[in-house]
Amino acid sequence: MDKYVSWMAILRLLSGSLEITAALFMLRLNQVDKALVINSTLALVGPTILITTTAIGLTGMAQQLSWGKMGWVACGVTCLLIGILKK
Repeated sequence: MDKYVSWMAILRLLSGSLEITAALFMLRLNQVDKALVINSTLALVGPTILITTTAIGLTGMAQQLSWGKMGWVACGVTCLLIGILKK
């Protein structure tokens, strides 16, 4: 099994587990203000996982991609982050 794919999958499993755990905490606390704090924390974790997973994938493909294609991928990730983080 490819080590880059393994790390990407592990990060996504951890991220999904964190999402489910956060949802269970929201249900358990049953308060809008505390649920909003948990949700805001997840909003910081999501882009971090996206960037890390993408970086791992690009590292694994670095020898297969030209510099031009790497630039396009970087532009796409940048656009995603601007769209996610811009208020």
